[in-house]
Amino acid sequence: MKLHKLLLVTLACVWATGALAQWQWVDKDGRKVFSDRPPPADVPEKNILKQPHMGNKPRAPVAADAPTGTETPVTTQASASPGKDKQLEDNKAKAEAAEAAKKKAEEERVAKVRADNCARARLSKVQLAPGRLVASTNAKGERGFMDDATREAELRRADDIIAADCQ
Repeated sequence: MKLHKLLLVTLACVWATGALAQWQWVDKDGRKVFSDRPPPADVPEKNILKQPHMGNKPRAPVAADAPTGTETPVTTQASASPGKDKQLEDNKAKAEAAEAAKKKAEEERVAKVRADNCARARLSKVQLAPGRLVASTNAKGERGFMDDATREAELRRADDIIAADCQ
């Protein structure tokens, strides 16, 4: 039984060595490319990020026209130049449009509230005009009349609201 487990562990280790033979480089468009074959000859050495350990063997260049079939290009956000990803630009434009619509809706809501406050303040100012008897109900439900000092304070408050919201 121990021999069986040892054989399985050895087989797994040998099988995993194939994963070590991976190349990684940045192509001319700035994308990372992963492959089990070396990069084309036109890729400079400084753009090769990872290569398998090959002992003393020199790197065997691959012809630029020959497709290897196993490369997997991966676009990274930092290396992608603007204008390359149409979907990313479309999503950004949609987000900006949604933000602008949200901002416009908020401005319209604020304008509606200000117009409502203005209309109420003007109505209150007309109702508080001197010479009229103004009645109000207090918290106990009793009816009371507004004196001149309270009337003046309410008129000033209405004037302040009109000055702020009626523009």
